[in-house]
Amino acid sequence: MQNAFSEVKMSPENPKWKQANKREIELYNRNNDIRSEYERDYTRLLHSPAYRRLKHKTQVFFAPHNDHICTRMEHVTHVASVASTIAKYLGLNDQLTSAVAIGHDIGHAPFGHHGENCLNKLLEQKEGLNAPKKFWHERNSLFFADYIETLPDPNGIEQPLNLTYGVRDGLICHCGEIDQQGIKPRDEDIDLYSIKRPGFVQPYTWEGCVVKIADKIAYLGRDIEDARAYHILDMTSYRQLREIVGSTLGFNHKGTNGIRSGKAVNTTVLINDLIVDLCKQSSPEKGLCFSDEYFKFILELKKFNFAHIYNHWRLSEFAIYAENIIGTLFRTLQKTHIYAKNGRISQVLKYYPKLCSTFEDWLVKYTAYRPYISEKHDFINKKAIMHYNTSVVFDINDNESFTKCIIEYISGMTDQFAIQVYEEIITF
Repeated sequence: MQNAFSEVKMSPENPKWKQANKREIELYNRNNDIRSEYERDYTRLLHSPAYRRLKHKTQVFFAPHNDHICTRMEHVTHVASVASTIAKYLGLNDQLTSAVAIGHDIGHAPFGHHGENCLNKLLEQKEGLNAPKKFWHERNSLFFADYIETLPDPNGIEQPLNLTYGVRDGLICHCGEIDQQGIKPRDEDIDLYSIKRPGFVQPYTWEGCVVKIADKIAYLGRDIEDARAYHILDMTSYRQLREIVGSTLGFNHKGTNGIRSGKAVNTTVLINDLIVDLCKQSSPEKGLCFSDEYFKFILELKKFNFAHIYNHWRLSEFAIYAENIIGTLFRTLQKTHIYAKNGRISQVLKYYPKLCSTFEDWLVKYTAYRPYISEKHDFINKKAIMHYNTSVVFDINDNESFTKCIIEYISGMTDQFAIQVYEEIITF
C-alpha cells in the first residue's frame, strides 16, 4: 500500500534518527551547503575512487569486452533505481536508501563473487580451514568507507568518507543472498564490526532493508539478459524458464511475467512485477515480503540461474584463470615484506612497474612505509597522509596485518588492472 511505511521512515520523529545520523568524526561544513546528511553521504560515495572502479569490476561475466554487459557499477545503479522506487512508494526516506544503494558494493573484489572467494581462501590458509569467513564484500564495503576511501576537504586535506551510521550499517548488512520473508530492521545500534557473518544481521533501518531486497531483484533479471547476450542459454534452458514461470506464477501471467515471444527475457517487466508485488504485500507489521507465488518464483529463478548461468562451464574455466591471477598477485606481494619494512619495495618490484608504483603508493598512504627515495617521501607527506592519525591502517611490521594490507590492495583492483599486473609478472 502506498505510503504504508511513512510513520516508520527515517525522520526526526523516528527514535532511531539521532543514531542513524551519527558520524564517528564530525564532518566539515560548508556555509552554502543545501544537502541533507544522507545526500552528503551519497555524493561522497559517488565521488570515491572505489565507486569509479566498479565500472570495470565483474558482475557475473568476467572482464567483459561487450559494452552492453552489466558490470558492477551498472548493477549498483540498478539496485539504486529499484530501491528508490520501492522507498518512494512505501513512504520511506529515499535519500538514505539511495546513499546505501550507491555504495553497497564499493568493497567488492575483482572477478565478482569468485574473486571474493579467492581472497577468503587465501586468508583461510593463514587461519585454518575451519575459521569463519575472513573476507566478505559487505564487510569490506564498510572497511573501505571507514578506512580506505578519502576525499579532500575544502583545505585540500584528505579525509575519510566518515559516513553516517545509517549508511554504514546499510553497507555491511545489505547481503541479499539469503532468502528471507518478512524482513524487518533490528532495534539495536550495535558495533558494526561485531558482525561476523554476512546476511544474518538485519539492517538498522527500513531503508537498509529495502536495499537488501532491491539487490536481489536487480541481479536476478539482468543476469538472465546478459547470459542470453553471450549465448549461454539454449532453447532447452528457455523451455525450463517458461516452465518455472508457468508452475509458480501461472500461465495467466504470461503478459506480465517477463517472458516474451516464448524466448526472450524482458528484464524491465520482470523487475517491475517483483517491485509491484513487494509493495503490495509489505507492511510494517508483516515486514518487507513478497506474495507466496512470487517468493517461490524467486527461489526457482535463483536455482535456474545457478544451474544454467553461474555454474556454466565457460564461467568455470575463467574462474580458474581468475584464481591464478589473484593467487599470483598475493604470493608475489607476500615476498616483498622484508623490503617493505626497509622502504625498498621498488628494489624487488622494479620489473613490474604498474604493480610497483601502485602498491608502493598504497603502502605510503595506509602504513608507516616510507620510500628511501626522499623526493617521493616529501611528496607523499604533503598529499596523502591524513592529519588525524588514521594514516596507519596496517602495521607493516606485523605479518598478519601486512597480509591484510595485501588482501585489501588486491580487493580494490578492477578486473582489467588485475590482469595487467598479472601479465607483468608472468611475461618474460
